[in-house]
Amino acid sequence: MISKVVSRTLSSNRVAKYARSMSNWSQYEMGPPDPIVGLNESFALDDNPNKVNVGVGAYRSDDGLPYVLPCVREAEKINMSKDTLNHEYLGIAGDPNFVKLALEFAYGEDSGVLKEGRVAGVQTLSGTGGLRVMGELLKKGGHKEIYVPNPTWGNHIPIMKNAGLEVKKYRYYNAENSDLEFDNMVQDLKNIPEKTVVLLHACAHNPTGMDPTAEQWQEISKVMKDGNLIPFFDCAYQGFASGNAPKDAFAIRMFVEDGHNLATVQSFSKNFGLYGQRVGALSIITNDESEAKKVLSQMKMTIRPMYSNPPKHGAQLVSTILGDKQLTTDFIDQCADMASRINDMRIQLRTALEEGGDRNWEHITKQIGMFAYSGLSSEEVVKLRENHSIYCTLDGRISMAGVTTKNVNYISDAIKEVTK
Repeated sequence: MISKVVSRTLSSNRVAKYARSMSNWSQYEMGPPDPIVGLNESFALDDNPNKVNVGVGAYRSDDGLPYVLPCVREAEKINMSKDTLNHEYLGIAGDPNFVKLALEFAYGEDSGVLKEGRVAGVQTLSGTGGLRVMGELLKKGGHKEIYVPNPTWGNHIPIMKNAGLEVKKYRYYNAENSDLEFDNMVQDLKNIPEKTVVLLHACAHNPTGMDPTAEQWQEISKVMKDGNLIPFFDCAYQGFASGNAPKDAFAIRMFVEDGHNLATVQSFSKNFGLYGQRVGALSIITNDESEAKKVLSQMKMTIRPMYSNPPKHGAQLVSTILGDKQLTTDFIDQCADMASRINDMRIQLRTALEEGGDRNWEHITKQIGMFAYSGLSSEEVVKLRENHSIYCTLDGRISMAGVTTKNVNYISDAIKEVTK
């Protein structure tokens, strides 16, 4: 006879087998690893003491460590000392004071469109959340497609596709000569149907680091105005790109002066170093205050079922800094310091790459912002990872924040070896 223990075990096994066969989740397949997160996971498992991560999109000190801006530390002390500190919900549109200061940061304190009440603005889950809210709004408003530069930040396309929009591309960068293909870009913009939304990088284009000149921005504005296109700026690096926040907002402010009813999504991850706090804003310029109120109501209706309301802590830090003259000055100086270190590493990397070689690396120092679009092929990137434990994305994008005075020669020697 079968013992009671064995009987119970068999019964248990049958139940488990039946449960597995009746799974409601078996239709899901394993998804591919994220190109950035997966890279970081591989880096963490690498036991090479000389390993270098130049794939992460976050600023690092010259010691390769995460960096907290001193003005952020000071803002945290100020906020923690307030008797009014609490952890209550924010409204659907976020912290009103943060939204006000964020829009002034982008458009300028004396901006006419702000004074006229023509801007609908909300706090968002950094840039990614703002982009998704905008995508949902566009779909709700009858838009079927959006144009993005080729190439663009890797998350732009899935965000907009998941919002139900068809994503099309306009020419932007020529990999053959490592420069803008401006004439082709303008031609593509001229061929886009009117009332179509066109995504533009406000500064420090990701991944190429190549921005239009002031004169080229003026031509782009005219072409888009003539074609009745809707500019949508992604502003993720204001202050961090050049070290000068107003300069980095040049394109946005010039388009506003030219009369565009544009939209802007802002991220405060890179410039304030608040990566994990998810601080952002989305704003849309309308014809008048009445229209702005209607658009704001739709923004809130989009946000409510998506994530209800945004987090509080990071937005309050930004508000404390931008609402205080001394802290704002400190922030500007600290942003300039970060931009300066990045620029210094560009110069050092280019110099090291060109020593004893015949390949032109001029584009490294022509580019701006956190990333260098190296021109390395995917095969060369794989060799860097497998032979030298240097990790960057397959498109050859190098995070200059990961380059330090201690590893720049190791990186340059490895690049020269794989490009022989």
